[in-house]
Amino acid sequence: MKLEPQAVLRFALTAVVVIVAMVLCHALWRHYLYAPWTRDGRVRAEVVRIAPDVSGLVTRVPVIDNQEVKKGDVLFEIDPQRFRIAEQQAEANLNAAKAAARAAGANIDAVLASAAARKAEYDMRQEQAQRRQELAEVVPKEERTDAKSAAMTARAVWEQAQASGHQANAAREQAEAAVVQAQVALDRAKLDLDRTEVRAPVDGYVTNLDVRVGDYAATGSPRLALIDRHSFYIYGYFEETKLPNLRVGDPVTIRMLSGGVHLKGRITGVARGITDRDNPTGRDLLADVNPTFNWVRLAQRVPVRVDIDEASEPKGLILSAGMTVSIDVQPRRVLDDERTSR
Repeated sequence: MKLEPQAVLRFALTAVVVIVAMVLCHALWRHYLYAPWTRDGRVRAEVVRIAPDVSGLVTRVPVIDNQEVKKGDVLFEIDPQRFRIAEQQAEANLNAAKAAARAAGANIDAVLASAAARKAEYDMRQEQAQRRQELAEVVPKEERTDAKSAAMTARAVWEQAQASGHQANAAREQAEAAVVQAQVALDRAKLDLDRTEVRAPVDGYVTNLDVRVGDYAATGSPRLALIDRHSFYIYGYFEETKLPNLRVGDPVTIRMLSGGVHLKGRITGVARGITDRDNPTGRDLLADVNPTFNWVRLAQRVPVRVDIDEASEPKGLILSAGMTVSIDVQPRRVLDDERTSR
């Protein structure tokens, strides 16, 4: 049987097409399974939950929802009247404590002067009694006894004056401590008054504004969220089959679903753990092993953090936490091989 050239040519072309298709399918399959890319990326940002540090009625809200604010801008204000009164009361208490401390200082000076006088009196009486004892032959016994008693009395009065001095010194220390306490109370009152103006701790965007004039704001109760405008980053959920080709520091290309904008970034971290839904902890802290097994096992997705290069952000770009992006990683070792080959 003789084969015609055209039939051979058709067979050869068909074989080449099939082989090329198989090679391309294999390459695409490996790219899909192992190439470091993912469509499952999310824009994320640091969220500051703004809550007042003092309680009271809200008297002013100078911002609106989704407004951009700078660090230090007032977000809302709590009625400061009560806190001004508290500051004035604390200042009056401080002045009273300082006056008491000055009085205690003057009192101790008087007590110390009295003690010094009593000491001089005692020294004089003691010297007189000793001199009379030395002249026992010419001084009557009764006079010597009186002199000794006077010396002992003077000593007792001096010791009492010393005790009064210690007591006055303790009173002065107590008064000085009261001054410190009053100063602390005044500082606290000033801080509370300053905290009636709730200010933005970072540059960002007001989100979910839930406070109005007339509301009662309680201490520690969040009333709005503030998105830090300098904290946007990407969380890419890569399949575990692609992790061997990822390294911290690898550059990435970020393509946003909204408008197809391309950004640059760099991998800064890979999550070291995810929840195992098939093996939760059961009763008695024992593993709750699932008795069934799914034969089709999908690769787990592991979060990878990517920092955005702000220089690559086009002017007017709107970034919102929760946006979807695609991430394509250029492993550094591949880039190094390309540079070497050149």
